[in-house]
Amino acid sequence: MITEEFAIGASPVHRIDPRLRVGAAVLFSCTAAVCGRFEPLFVCLMTAVALTVMARLDPRLVVRRLLLVNGLILFLWAVLPLTTEGSAVMTIGPAAVTDEGLLLSARITLKSNAILLALIALVATQPIGTLGHALNRMKMSDKLVHLLLITYRYIFVLEQEYSRLARAARVRSFTPKTRIHTYRTYAYLIGMLFVRAAARAERVHQAMVCRGFSGRFYSLSEFSFTKTDGAWAAGIGAVLLAVGWLEWMPK
Repeated sequence: MITEEFAIGASPVHRIDPRLRVGAAVLFSCTAAVCGRFEPLFVCLMTAVALTVMARLDPRLVVRRLLLVNGLILFLWAVLPLTTEGSAVMTIGPAAVTDEGLLLSARITLKSNAILLALIALVATQPIGTLGHALNRMKMSDKLVHLLLITYRYIFVLEQEYSRLARAARVRSFTPKTRIHTYRTYAYLIGMLFVRAAARAERVHQAMVCRGFSGRFYSLSEFSFTKTDGAWAAGIGAVLLAVGWLEWMPK
């Protein structure tokens, strides 16, 4: 079940125009991704942390999501220093830990955490429906927007269908084990789920056509760019310019 814990709130970040938040998140992520120096990366991380604080998000939920990403990053810390060519700083048996590998791991860590925190603060603080309409107002492809909104609407229905099929299997004394019968049962379950999803998609399409669907979803709320949004845009733009200057200025 998809939850939107961060979408509920009345912080200054929640009140920013959704279109501005999406655009700022994209620009910030691209800028952080191409940075190679540590100074601009630290600025990106501090900016992302500041946005998260201003969004007044539950620290426990934020840390929980950071732990998921940093679990993969720990694997990179265990592999990259040993596999990246460069000057060795220490040896572990036949393997050498290189300075270049450590620096690369540190850059990936800073970039990943900065981008994730920025996306949480700017994108996850708005409902999926609002995000879809914001993308539509930003001239994103109508088909992609419709796919996002319909998928979000009916993924819960598919989850209920799967729960119903799994419950029916348990009622018939199905017990998962490492054997062919278990694999065959799960294959039948997934196949039936696809069949029911296709049938429901056809019924949904027919219902939408009967209700006069003309290829566009309408939003009950209108987006308006205020002076406060302009100030936020200027502030974020200044931070990105500062990051670019720190990255590309001569050493």
